[in-house]
Amino acid sequence: MARHTAEQPTGSAPAPAPGLRDRVLGRRKFLTYLVAGSTLTVAAKVGFDTLTPGTASALVSSPPQPADITDLGDILILAGKPTEGLLIQIEVQEDGNIRVDLPRMEVGQGLTTSVAMLVAEELDVPLSAVYMPLAPARSELLFNQLTGGSNSIRSLFGPVRAAAAVARGRLLAAASEQLRVPVGDLQIVDGVVVGPSDVRAAFSMLTGPAAALPLGELTAAPKKPSDYKLVGSPTSRVDARAMVTGEFKYTLDLDIPDATPAMVRRPPTINGTVDSVNNEKDVRSMSGVIDVVVIPTGVAVVAETFGQALDAKDALDVTWKKGTVDGLSDPEIKEQLRGAALPFAVPPAGELTIDAEFDFAFASHAPMETNSAVADVRPDGAEIWSGLKSPIVAKQTIAEELGLPENLVKVNVVQSGGSFGRRLFFDGALEAAQISKATGRVIKLMWTRVDDMRHGRARAGSFHRVRVTHTPDQVLAFEHRVASVETDTKHGLGEIFTHTAASLPVAGNMSFAQTMFLTTVKCPYNFGAVTQLLNEIPLQMHTGSWRSVYSANTRGAEEIIVDEIAAKLGRDPVEFRLEALKEDRYRAVLEKVADEGDWGAKMGKGFAQGIAFHAEYKSCTACLVEMDARDPQAPRVTKAVIAGDFGLPINPRGLESQLLGGLTDAISTTLRAGLHIEDGLPLEGSYSQFHYARQADSPTDVKIFIMPANDKGDPGGAGELGVPAAVGAIGNAYARATGIAPRSFPINFPVDFDPFPR
Repeated sequence: MARHTAEQPTGSAPAPAPGLRDRVLGRRKFLTYLVAGSTLTVAAKVGFDTLTPGTASALVSSPPQPADITDLGDILILAGKPTEGLLIQIEVQEDGNIRVDLPRMEVGQGLTTSVAMLVAEELDVPLSAVYMPLAPARSELLFNQLTGGSNSIRSLFGPVRAAAAVARGRLLAAASEQLRVPVGDLQIVDGVVVGPSDVRAAFSMLTGPAAALPLGELTAAPKKPSDYKLVGSPTSRVDARAMVTGEFKYTLDLDIPDATPAMVRRPPTINGTVDSVNNEKDVRSMSGVIDVVVIPTGVAVVAETFGQALDAKDALDVTWKKGTVDGLSDPEIKEQLRGAALPFAVPPAGELTIDAEFDFAFASHAPMETNSAVADVRPDGAEIWSGLKSPIVAKQTIAEELGLPENLVKVNVVQSGGSFGRRLFFDGALEAAQISKATGRVIKLMWTRVDDMRHGRARAGSFHRVRVTHTPDQVLAFEHRVASVETDTKHGLGEIFTHTAASLPVAGNMSFAQTMFLTTVKCPYNFGAVTQLLNEIPLQMHTGSWRSVYSANTRGAEEIIVDEIAAKLGRDPVEFRLEALKEDRYRAVLEKVADEGDWGAKMGKGFAQGIAFHAEYKSCTACLVEMDARDPQAPRVTKAVIAGDFGLPINPRGLESQLLGGLTDAISTTLRAGLHIEDGLPLEGSYSQFHYARQADSPTDVKIFIMPANDKGDPGGAGELGVPAAVGAIGNAYARATGIAPRSFPINFPVDFDPFPR
């Protein structure tokens, strides 16, 4: 079981080597890359003719990278600033309970719990008194209803506290008038205003008077973090009991009157389309079948039950037009990726160069709940229910598709069973709306697991080249070239303007992808001249932002190389990292896992430890694992120690869960889980074929440490953080245990199943 601690890490970073700050590079040539018209990356181009000999030392300082200065979360927060004042509406109800419609999506990350903790903290009410349904699509929020980029808590932290502080001020002012006691003599205890001589006024008595107070006459400031009582305390999820007892309602559990089951027969290759339906009459005569309609993505069958719809859609005989990647399989895709990798700036220098190549397979998002939606489309309006992380652009696109004014379309956001980036896309909701319009019925659409694996979203396959230039004692240049199948970012920032911009045929999606890469991926080490460049090939496949997006593969590969650099320089991997890391807080989490995980412990043949570090979204983490790889074809992580620094931790227990989930994702995609692409379609179609980690693959000994709040004052991102360091640690443990340097992921990736029919 994972456990939480708020201990301050012991130990200190090693003192810099003599002459460390005096090391000087000679003349430099600068290359500039202009991305999306506003993002500037400066890369120092260093050749051996530009290096000035000097006193040997362990590192050469690296200049800040774009993500060190402004990360993707900063951009999303800035984009939401104009509508920040509209974001949070706190309703103190007549029974004294608090309602806040959350303008983000809960998909299992614990967001409703953390935000409710902020509200309860500011209002001094029990957490159980805060009710937090998910807000429907609110077009007036523009860019401010997108759930992604580890941004929700970062963007909501200020507005939620401010709104709650105003509500608190109004309640105290109303109580002051009612009790005839100065505001300064009042306090709130568990939702009751208490004054001298135990005079009291419950919130339920104050809602009307508080609402009637004139605007602009109150000043209110959120609490200081030093005064927090609830925030920062490990807290169980508010919806946990409902989930484990089956009480919780997901999209297909909703009781929408007259909702009729529907399923879609999908093409045998990605983005194929219908040419003709050859046996429609026979299928219409099958038991329970109500209607058969062609939609852009396939043939929809509407029936009395899902079982009847499934049988009927499987019985369809369809002639299909070609898709966008027909004939392409993994070997051809890998060849294209190798050719797309950008060149290095520094030429090889024999023994003073470390070169490595890596490739990562496509990986399904594979949430437990498959894609689903309910749609009620009428001539005078429409209403949609679905799990949506970008509900505004979903509403705008569906309205356009239906030919309805946007204000006549209501899109309800439903909590969902997992996403990992999948639900940034609203394809299920759009399909349900199309079927509802075509049939004139309320439609309850369900994707099968095979649909979700083969036609859902996936992490794009990628190829990586890394070159490290060094002296016998130090790293002079670190170059990473990433070639990836295009990651679809056409959801933009969650509304129609950036969706349209990202869909432009020239540099649209490319610009968004480059911006995401540059504002998320960074090297945390002083490795001299550092360059990390992305090039994508525009294959039209069903890709999307998979957890950690570019960082899981890019930084995972880099952490494997860091171990190899340390070995080449004759250094211990932890000692080498501690000296090269740029910040003290980085060193603190690494020291924590090294100490708690007993780094350097003697292990038997076929067993080994691995360690790695990652920083992103104003947070950082380190991961140490122990692996049993006596059988290299069936390695197993047996132990893990993880530490995370999230700035100001809101709910440490939720942060533990994020890091544990990141570890599980890393175990899965590093060791066994991926998608094989053959003739334009993934072969995998179920969890039995997509080998995501089971309980037997997961370590029983896991310790997770959430570092105490630092002086930054604000929370950092959490959702993406846990995967990259775990990928690197697992790869390094495998290399140490087997003597085999891992270069292709997942490491063990046979087609050990019979694929489902197309």
